[in-house]
Amino acid sequence: MAIVRSPRRASFEFGEFGTGKLSNLALLDAILRPAVESAGYRLVRLRVMGSKRKTLQVMAERLDGGMDVGGCAELSRKLSEVLEADDPFAEEYVLEVSSPGIDRPLVSAEDFERFAGHEARIEMIQSIDGRRRFKGHIIGLKNGAIELETSGENGTQRVLLPIASIADAKLVLTDRLIQESLKTKKTQPSQQAAPEHPESYGR
Repeated sequence: MAIVRSPRRASFEFGEFGTGKLSNLALLDAILRPAVESAGYRLVRLRVMGSKRKTLQVMAERLDGGMDVGGCAELSRKLSEVLEADDPFAEEYVLEVSSPGIDRPLVSAEDFERFAGHEARIEMIQSIDGRRRFKGHIIGLKNGAIELETSGENGTQRVLLPIASIADAKLVLTDRLIQESLKTKKTQPSQQAAPEHPESYGR
């Protein structure tokens, strides 16, 4: 679910690159994370995208791992109230609230622990043994790093990828992942699946 919002006053701006962008994301996290958690949800990922008109993407889920359209709508309303009060953008922007989806991003150590045994794609900030991109099964955590089992020309190998050096990571959509997701949904109250690419409407 997405809402188009116009700013009411001058505020900080988001650059495309550099420490300013990271700093501003940290400020947004400080504003929105408490609101997400107080509403009974878990913040999965927070992103600001776009150039002419920014999109603030809030990816969240319920504490049981599910998320439906009603949940997205409820959380969108609550976050709109928070953003209305803090007004962190200097230009028009779109608030987008969505579920992480089955092949979800992995953004924390807890995510990697939760999905141990599943397959993931991981991109590193810096090369490790001449590679930045890895695909394999998550074994677990070891000394602040993800242990990943990969397969290639040299057979099966295990590599340690420092969490602090991960640029991007997400699950690979597999039959096993889909089956486990369906089992989880069966144990949850009836819900309408939340869109991963919500439509926008003006306000």
